[in-house]
Amino acid sequence: MHPVLFHIGRLVIPSYGAFTALGVLLSLILAQRTARVVQADPVKIWNLCILSVCAALAAARLLLVAVNLGVLRAHPAWILGLAMVHHPLLAATGALAGAACAAWYARFRELPFAATADALASPLALGLAFEQAGALLAGAGYGTGAGPRLPWAVTYTHPLAELWSGAPLGVPLHPVQAYAALAFLVIAIGLFFWLPRERQRGDVAGLWLMGAGVAIYLTELWRDPEGRGSIFHGAVDGPQVAAVVMVLAGALVLRERKPAPHQAAQPPQEPESRGGA
Repeated sequence: MHPVLFHIGRLVIPSYGAFTALGVLLSLILAQRTARVVQADPVKIWNLCILSVCAALAAARLLLVAVNLGVLRAHPAWILGLAMVHHPLLAATGALAGAACAAWYARFRELPFAATADALASPLALGLAFEQAGALLAGAGYGTGAGPRLPWAVTYTHPLAELWSGAPLGVPLHPVQAYAALAFLVIAIGLFFWLPRERQRGDVAGLWLMGAGVAIYLTELWRDPEGRGSIFHGAVDGPQVAAVVMVLAGALVLRERKPAPHQAAQPPQEPESRGGA
């Protein structure tokens, strides 16, 4: 595939970074639309997204620096190449940091939590679709061996795919990143059209948790297990455990909720009868 999208002189533009950046931009634009649907402040939603992205990137890169501190001391210039390194633990760290930052900002700016989560569900799925498309080109999160008979198998030949992502060269693989990208795109479109029709706030966020959890669990079946953790003697990996938690959390969010006492419908009051003359 193509881990390098193009060159500008000696400057390398990686496919993964370019597609991820495009996904973030389109997600921000979409979040402005969904924020208005749920009657949340679009400016606050924009700020929340920007801060969350910055927190995710900072947390992932700080972890990478901490793990490779000894090597970076010996070769300081290598720190410029850290943005090219992809690993499941980095993605998980960034996701947790971004979610924590979003929750903090929503509380700090008094954004309604359920409505904010609904507004972010479809944009988040769209961003993940583009991120997985970039991963497909770069070789990040590559799939298991597919054999030569699979018509849509992908084979990485570029040395940077192996250097940056550890993808094996010259081996037909399942394009699992394409499977995930398609699943997230379908989720994004479905949630966008469901948002104006939801019965109660939080339903779209719950559907996002369940849909994304199912997509992650299923696509992990075709993803190479290297670096993803092995649980229950290899029966499941780390992302699949997280996917199960997401599905359970989504089911909990989707449960029928009783309106708060102050939101309960008041019985109609009978008009006061006027006394006769």
